[in-house]
Amino acid sequence: MTETRRSKIERIMFVAGTAAAMLLGITAVSGAMHIMEGYLPLGYCIIWGAVCVPFFVTGLFSIKRTVTQHRKTLLLLVMMGAYVFVLSALKLPSVTGSSSHPTGTGLGAVLFGPSAMCVIGVIVLLFQALLLAHGGLTTLGANTFSMAVAGPFLAFGVFLICKKLKLPKTLGVFLAACLGDLFTYCITAVQLAIAHPSQIGGFTASLMEFLGIFAVTQIPLAVIEGLIAVVVIKALESYARPELVELGYLGV
Repeated sequence: MTETRRSKIERIMFVAGTAAAMLLGITAVSGAMHIMEGYLPLGYCIIWGAVCVPFFVTGLFSIKRTVTQHRKTLLLLVMMGAYVFVLSALKLPSVTGSSSHPTGTGLGAVLFGPSAMCVIGVIVLLFQALLLAHGGLTTLGANTFSMAVAGPFLAFGVFLICKKLKLPKTLGVFLAACLGDLFTYCITAVQLAIAHPSQIGGFTASLMEFLGIFAVTQIPLAVIEGLIAVVVIKALESYARPELVELGYLGV
């Protein structure tokens, strides 16, 4: 990597780090979505945590393989972690007093694969729970599954389908980030409905209620996240093209 290109990437990292630091300083304490601390019964917390373990272990091997075989992409991986942290910390009030936010994991799944996003997601969620009171430790497993497992795997699948259909890469990135975000909140709605079924109508009625609540804010946020992902990937194509080629995103 030339000194000029390295300098450009380091400037991108500086901007991402500065944005994260600003968020740490100005974000209000909230017990909002992700699923807040204490909102799920203990049994559900344990089950969702156990479900995430194999994905987390697979993600560790995936990251190790990437770092070993593509050492030059390590800085890009770190930047992706900052990107996920910043986007998923941008909480907007929802109609129930909870919040909605972008996730950032769709773009990471496109570049590094969905398994790696599980590890990054756990780290991000831990920092947000401990430093921002956003989410929680008991609900870490449930939040990890929705944001760092389900969303990234769907995003990765959408991108592969777009690639097979020979659609423009930017369109594939947009759809992956957008639909991955929406799917995250669909899974969150399922998790909440399972744990708190409605007394009238049971699971189905509760699921429809949660989906309706999230749809108001999450649909426009998902579109915005898709557009942000396109802007970021276009910037990376200019400043980190060799790394994108090494990851297989771009052809030689």
